[in-house]
Parts: sequence; structure tokens; C-alpha cells
Amino acid sequence: MPKKKVDWQKVKVDIEAIAELMGVVLEDNAVPRNIRSAVAEAQKVILSATEDVAFSRAIYLLDDVSNDINLPTHSRTDLWTIISELEALKEKFG
Repeated sequence: MPKKKVDWQKVKVDIEAIAELMGVVLEDNAVPRNIRSAVAEAQKVILSATEDVAFSRAIYLLDDVSNDINLPTHSRTDLWTIISELEALKEKFG
């Protein structure tokens, strides 16, 4: 089945919004450094995305750290929201 034709201008707007949510987590000093590092890597991946595989990689990175015992509860909720947004964006690609 062929992939859907995607308007990258609209996708870039969605990516910027998700990257902004990631920025909130990155600025939170209560979040451990290893988790901020993973979020920064995921942010870099989606900002340089040229195909839908990048969203899968970002989801994997965030899902991996979302279960860290040292992650504050409010940040865990933020990560789940980001993951959900990335999964919705990935679904647009079919």
C-alpha cells in the first residue's frame, strides 16, 4: 500500500508545537539529566525529520525514559502527552 502524500509545511507546524512541549521538560530542573538528555535527542530527531521513521525513533527514546523511577510525576505526564502527539503525527503518514 503506498504511503499518503504529506504536506510537510503542516507537519513542520505540528513538529514545532511538539518540540515546544519538549522544551518545557528540558527546562525543568527537577527532571534528571539522563532524561533531559533523551528528550533533547528526541527533539533533535523530530526537528530534523524528513520521513516518518524519525517519529518512531523519538517515540522509542521517550518511551524508554518515561518509566524511569526518578522521573517526577508531572514530567511523566508531559512525556506521555508528547508521545501521544508524536503517535498521532505518525498516523498521518499512514
